[in-house]
Amino acid sequence: MSQISYEEVNLMLRLYDLRREPRLREARAWFVDHFHAGTPEEVMQKYPQGSQENTYIRMVISYWEMVASIVNRGLINDELFFESNGEVWVVWDRMRTIVPTWRAAFKNPTLFSGIEETCKRLEAWRERRAPGSSVAMRQMMDLSRGKMK
Repeated sequence: MSQISYEEVNLMLRLYDLRREPRLREARAWFVDHFHAGTPEEVMQKYPQGSQENTYIRMVISYWEMVASIVNRGLINDELFFESNGEVWVVWDRMRTIVPTWRAAFKNPTLFSGIEETCKRLEAWRERRAPGSSVAMRQMMDLSRGKMK
């Protein structure tokens, strides 16, 4: 296990405090329970610009993109972060099929690359510790999504 600095721990705690902000907590809960879209068109149809749901989507994605950029720069040890932050992976899993189209539409090949990069490393870390767990989690999420329809 690598050495963790007090600054990394303090930054983790500050990020956790941000997650506890009531409006962001509400947005995160909505996103995990209700955001299910396969295409950008479906996003705009289900969660149109100006809607509460659209605001929630932007809040959650921008929060995790900010956190991912901090993690990707090595300001927080990966293992320290991965041990207690699986939600970023759920967010990426929900948006990963839509991102290529968003990148093309906005002519920005790096759009949401922070979350993507963090989640690639998170999934690899998880697979080293518990092989097959990411596949099992995805199957469980797909199953629960099917029950909600």
